[in-house]
Amino acid sequence: MNSVLGRELRLPCGVVLPNRIAKAAMTEGLADAEDRATNALVTLYRRWSLGGAGLLITGNVMVDRRFLERPGNVVIDGNGGLDELRAWARAGTEAGNHLWMQINHPGRQSSRTSTSKPLSPSDVQLDLAGMFARPRAMTEADIEDAVHRYARVAETARDAGFTGVQIHGAHGYLISQFLSPVTNRREDRWGGSLENRARFLLEVVGAVRRVLGRDYPVGVKLNSADFQKGGFSLEECVRVAGWLGEAEIDLLEISGGTYEQPRLLDHTGEAEGFEEPRRESTRQREAYFLEYASAIQASAQIPLMVTGGFRSRQAMEDAVSSGETDVVGLARPFCVDPDLPKRLIEGTVDRAESPERDLRLGPGRLLGPASPVFLLKFLNVQGEVAWFYRQIIRLARGEAPDTGLGLRSALFRHFRDEIRLSRRRAFRPDHSAL
Repeated sequence: MNSVLGRELRLPCGVVLPNRIAKAAMTEGLADAEDRATNALVTLYRRWSLGGAGLLITGNVMVDRRFLERPGNVVIDGNGGLDELRAWARAGTEAGNHLWMQINHPGRQSSRTSTSKPLSPSDVQLDLAGMFARPRAMTEADIEDAVHRYARVAETARDAGFTGVQIHGAHGYLISQFLSPVTNRREDRWGGSLENRARFLLEVVGAVRRVLGRDYPVGVKLNSADFQKGGFSLEECVRVAGWLGEAEIDLLEISGGTYEQPRLLDHTGEAEGFEEPRRESTRQREAYFLEYASAIQASAQIPLMVTGGFRSRQAMEDAVSSGETDVVGLARPFCVDPDLPKRLIEGTVDRAESPERDLRLGPGRLLGPASPVFLLKFLNVQGEVAWFYRQIIRLARGEAPDTGLGLRSALFRHFRDEIRLSRRRAFRPDHSAL
């Protein structure tokens, strides 16, 4: 095995990843009505484990049943389900790879189908077609409770057999909301200066490390930038990365964007209103966030994982060989080609499939020719997401991907299932107050 992608990576905690390819987190929506793991997750992650990646990172597991990123999230919140988690962990490590649980709280990015009373650092509403309610600004007690919940979920993940955890601090979720001046307008010790805005993240990391010890892998996913005017910037990311290095995390994943600027989901890589320049060479070599990696890595001095845009084996090998990243994060390719990592390492494939590049809704195809541009762009992004959700569902059923699925059909099925999952969960007696 001569490929640089097949080389082992020793993490600061002493744990060894068997190769340099990781499946980045993708929300699955496969939990049962009790918010617990299911046989569908077992089937899905066994399939991905056998595909050859050295590291699999789960979709976000929620720390509080009152606040979901979407219906169907797995939640660890006193709702039992340890046996189901153990089955998930066994299946996801069947080939000897690592399986890390991504731990998350959505903050204000909890849709109305999940809660009408979201929390956030400040009461800044996410205004996307009325899909999200205005959040309540968190009290000191709310913040302390959330920190405790992250640590409790991390401890449960370890006890269930997951080989590591990743704290989700990117993509506009709660930790990201604390980091960004756009969503954090507090004037207490949790807001204002970057030191204060990063306090919540560092408190979470510290609490998780205390319950897990130093020899268990702890990772963090962090935005290189929010790509919004006045938001979390690359300069701030570099400083926070340095603090995370001092906190002795084991792997820092770099990504970017929020619901309002979905840089990771919009494969064009364009962010309206964001003026930081992009090198043309970065476009040519695919990886959206690789241009920021060297500055972040120099500050953090910990292993780095870069996710977003990698498709060719050459680009992946070049990024690892040059030291720009230690681990290549892939997500959507796993939905249509579960065996891709094995074939990339063996050198039998040169490029991952990119079906999303043909999945576009033009004017008149969905809403009529006079559809507002911003709405069309939003639906295109949501349609792509829905299309890949449908592939995940097929893999979880033991079926082959359906690459011939149309975007409109994927959107319809996705919204239908989201409504069904929301209603199923809402009828539970213990959710009547949510």
